[in-house]
Amino acid sequence: MIEISKREAVDELEWRALNQAARELLLAQSSDWAFIMRTGTMVPYAVRRTRSHLQRFNKLWEDILQEKIDSGWLSKVEAIDNIFPNVNYQVYRPL
Repeated sequence: MIEISKREAVDELEWRALNQAARELLLAQSSDWAFIMRTGTMVPYAVRRTRSHLQRFNKLWEDILQEKIDSGWLSKVEAIDNIFPNVNYQVYRPL
């Protein structure tokens, strides 16, 4: 995320993709998933959610770098996980 946070979004679609990548990373890193796995409750669900967020992040990363963002897929993912609606990917930029 730090690497792609250095990018300047070229348009609204890339801006949305970068922000969704930030959301997916935050969701993947949620302490809830690790806690659930550690305590042994609903482990398959927690693993599935973690993997899902990481897979989405990786797809966004690749799409952004290749400048081939799938707007339909992005809209679908934004609708599924639009927590932190005001997230700004630039918070990951190194100082």
